[in-house]
Amino acid sequence: MAPEIRALKFRGNAIMPQQATKLVIITEKVLMRDITKIIAAAGASGYTVMAADGKGSRNTRSSGQPAVSDTFSNIKLEVITAREDVARRIADEVARKYFDNFSGITYLDAIEVLYAHRL
Repeated sequence: MAPEIRALKFRGNAIMPQQATKLVIITEKVLMRDITKIIAAAGASGYTVMAADGKGSRNTRSSGQPAVSDTFSNIKLEVITAREDVARRIADEVARKYFDNFSGITYLDAIEVLYAHRL
């Protein structure tokens, strides 16, 4: 089933916030292409990717700057969707396919979208 796409509604000059779910995936950059395919297949309308670094149970990871290659760096992907089931389906598939062999974490946030063309 395709996710519902709704434009945000205005009442006078005020915007009506829309409830949504933000999925965050922090993992190794080498997985980016595969994960973005999972996101698209689940019906999410888009995502944001940024470099990430930090320390966790699998040691310290750098965003790779400066470095000759950033193959071993981490990324943070964010997906905002109007449907929580879409976010959970993406998170479940990513964890099942990759997190036994690659470092990573996923989490969900309930958010209010104030301004967006569509979700």
